[in-house]
Amino acid sequence: MDLSTAGILLLDGVTNGAVYGLLALATVLVFAVTRVIFIPQGEFVAYGALTLALLQLGRTPGTVWLLLALAAIAAVLDLADGVRRGLPPAQLLRGLLRTLLLPALVAAVTVWAAPQKFPLLVQSALALAIVTLLGPLVYRLAYQRLADASVLVLLIVSVGVHFALTGLGLVFFGAEGFRNPPFWDARFAAGPLMLSGQTVIIFAAALALIVGLYVFFERTLRGKALRATAVNRLGARLMGISTSSAGQLSFGLAAFMGALSGLLIGPTTTIFYDSGFLIGLKGFVAAIFGGLASYPAAALGALLVGTLESFSSFYASAFKEVIVFTLIIPVLLWRSFQHGHGDEEE
Repeated sequence: MDLSTAGILLLDGVTNGAVYGLLALATVLVFAVTRVIFIPQGEFVAYGALTLALLQLGRTPGTVWLLLALAAIAAVLDLADGVRRGLPPAQLLRGLLRTLLLPALVAAVTVWAAPQKFPLLVQSALALAIVTLLGPLVYRLAYQRLADASVLVLLIVSVGVHFALTGLGLVFFGAEGFRNPPFWDARFAAGPLMLSGQTVIIFAAALALIVGLYVFFERTLRGKALRATAVNRLGARLMGISTSSAGQLSFGLAAFMGALSGLLIGPTTTIFYDSGFLIGLKGFVAAIFGGLASYPAAALGALLVGTLESFSSFYASAFKEVIVFTLIIPVLLWRSFQHGHGDEEE
């Protein structure tokens, strides 16, 4: 291997690592706030890319009907909870509107806009809106009532949600794969390297989102509420912070980051209904570098995962997935020896 080949592989690895970094940050965020190891994070990636692909074809994506169905079920559950608690009718109505209004509005706009074949940016915004709204609804229906359960129970629920979303993806999008058009069809030469406009978009979007998350957590009240919930759920609840709202917000952010990742990698690879699992799993491997707690370590782990995958595909393409996922073993061993284990009875 010469230096030019190594540079090309390194650029490809860092590009993929930027996407894995977004997924790793989403995984750490969800686990820190809700203690959920969110295996279906990759499904948001596939849903984002494939929703945009169907909009490109002028068809209404099935995720619209999933959004409406989940919103209706959540509204019925909220209504039943409100009636059981004896809430006044006006408050019940406000709760129903809060649950149904935005999903119904996004669904109506999408059904109208899909045959119009609007520009790519408009379709991307619709795809982001649809998938982002799925996140809080998934938390409301699958996790909210189990918020105080053990991590193992929440993990089992995540496995069930993963299989459900994957099966629905097959129904909505079919077994064929899709590749979306790039957001910026340009080429830039940097010595032996050829930098595409889509790669620049990936780096810019990842950097902008990381900076945006930093500002959100440091400067906004909702961001500080999420941080408080991540540090101490009971303490946050005693201070008047709704842990249920914090969980829904964290899932909404995770869904947004997953959908954005799908839009970013959609032009670089063919996405199938089940492609999200492996992509999300690589983000999870990166999150393990930070112990599911450190955002900077997770981001660095994502760059390492992307680089290792790129060089593995050059030297042993048939085993690149095995090599990447084997990386998690020494990391877990290192963390185990570093932190040690106390007596279980203690």
